[in-house]
Amino acid sequence: MSSANGVGLILLVVALAWAIGVHNRLQQLRNRIANAFAQIDVQLKRRHDLVPNLVEVARGYLAHEAATLEAVIRARGQAQSAAATARSQPNSTASLGALAVAEQALGGSLGRLMAVAESYPELKADATMQSLSEELTSTENRLGFARQAYNDQVLQFNDAVTQFPALIVARLMAMLPAPMLEATRGEEERAAPQVRF
Repeated sequence: MSSANGVGLILLVVALAWAIGVHNRLQQLRNRIANAFAQIDVQLKRRHDLVPNLVEVARGYLAHEAATLEAVIRARGQAQSAAATARSQPNSTASLGALAVAEQALGGSLGRLMAVAESYPELKADATMQSLSEELTSTENRLGFARQAYNDQVLQFNDAVTQFPALIVARLMAMLPAPMLEATRGEEERAAPQVRF
């Protein structure tokens, strides 16, 4: 074996080892994105589970506000469906966009419910309603932190798959940049919903 063949073999082994290392790093980053989305999913499930309890407590006080209550239940169903789709396709920009729109609609309907509930002093004073409102506010805060953690992981992955020389391995393995979770509301609506009783 000539020295040129030996050097070529060594370079090939080094290049292969480098490519394997880059691939493993990209897989690790992709797995972190999946984990970060799973944390969002946990908070969304918690939020979705709180909604029926909130509606049931309010139903007794808001009997003539059936349209508001039905809108909340309908928005919850759409949000749950969008979450299930996003869970099965976490790297899909379309599924994450649909999830954001559905969650915005749920947040809007919950906001309307809370605004209507403000007109009912007995409902505002109800201990169960106060407890559920606090749980919902806590969940919204946790959801915000989980979304930030998700976007941080996506940024790290996207940086890795778009920077040379790792982008060579990323393109060979069909690893495309992942979608960020973006706010879908206007600037005036970006504040967290206030739930007070």
